[in-house]
Amino acid sequence: MQWLARQLRQLEAKGLRRTLQPLPAGGPYVERGGRRLLNLASNDYLGLSTHPRLVAAAREALARWGVGAGAARLVVGDRPVHDALEAALAALKETEAALVFPSGYAANVGVLSALAGPRDQIFADALNHASLNDGARLSRARFRYYRHRDLEQLEQLLRGPGPGRGGRRFIVTDAIFSMDGTLAPLPELVELAERYEALLIVDDAHGTGVVGPEGRGTAHHLGVAGRIPVQVATLSKALGAQGGAALSTRTLIDYLLHRARAFIYSTGLSPVLAAAALEAVRLVQSDEGEYRRRRQQAHVTRLKAALEARGYTVRHEPPAPMLAVLVGTPEAALRLSARLEARGVLAPAIRPPTVPPGTSRIRLAPMATHTDEDIEAALAAFPEAETLQSHAV
Repeated sequence: MQWLARQLRQLEAKGLRRTLQPLPAGGPYVERGGRRLLNLASNDYLGLSTHPRLVAAAREALARWGVGAGAARLVVGDRPVHDALEAALAALKETEAALVFPSGYAANVGVLSALAGPRDQIFADALNHASLNDGARLSRARFRYYRHRDLEQLEQLLRGPGPGRGGRRFIVTDAIFSMDGTLAPLPELVELAERYEALLIVDDAHGTGVVGPEGRGTAHHLGVAGRIPVQVATLSKALGAQGGAALSTRTLIDYLLHRARAFIYSTGLSPVLAAAALEAVRLVQSDEGEYRRRRQQAHVTRLKAALEARGYTVRHEPPAPMLAVLVGTPEAALRLSARLEARGVLAPAIRPPTVPPGTSRIRLAPMATHTDEDIEAALAAFPEAETLQSHAV
């Protein structure tokens, strides 16, 4: 298979070769090569993955049900904790029902491939997560991108020829674009969906738990939750566990139970992780959850202001829990990432195909469990933008 080796060499020459680098543990600090590094690369925004309450819930579930579900949930893999988690998620999002999948990726693929079909049309933001794109392609619907957050182009597409007889229209978007730190224009998308009779599907992976009142998410923050027919949430980011969930009406969730292949043919989410996620849902709605959200947002605000003052181009819209420091080429992003690591900060370079060519960047995601001193140390590790550019010439 020499052709595979050639392609890997080509990726390496372009600065796009990737490797796995196991870390002894997660949290606000990690160890690599015997060094303690400040972790600014995690999606564990609230620091819940190591929270004592989640750990205790997981231990109790481990003792009660064991490690794995043992089968698909429609066979013998369903446990009471799955039902409790789905009820808690539906209450958090204020929907009638929820269905938990083994991952957020599986949830997006399962929802789109079950709801859409060959007669249908799907219009998707060009910067949507890969799982939404893969689900759209698996549905075999006619799939069209619109430019990122370009409502005018989306409406032009919606005005065009409709689907075939019996077909439906879908608009699909991330709620928060995690590589840019920007929000989807959900109120305007709701208006377009209603005007053109399209079903709006919103993936709130990076908003659930960390954005909106009581961590209910981006749709609640923007005041349109009751007008979005289908949401997808991820349990592996602000909630600190693992898994994904679809949230909608009881009828739609029951339909997914019968048609979502990613749910039907997957072993159920481990009851250990389900129990941890359930405790996380409870925690984010508490006073402690609110405190952690405010801390995390304060860190994001501080990083953005200081980096822009140093000449960096920073993409971010509040209350997104991350920001992107644009660098340009993959090589430049790798150099900056290496420089940061040498100074004690772990912030990997984000390169194509994750982001468009020419927009390689450093993505920063501070955690609520970082201290103010941690954030100042991270800023001290960044050179002035002009210095960075002169070194790249």
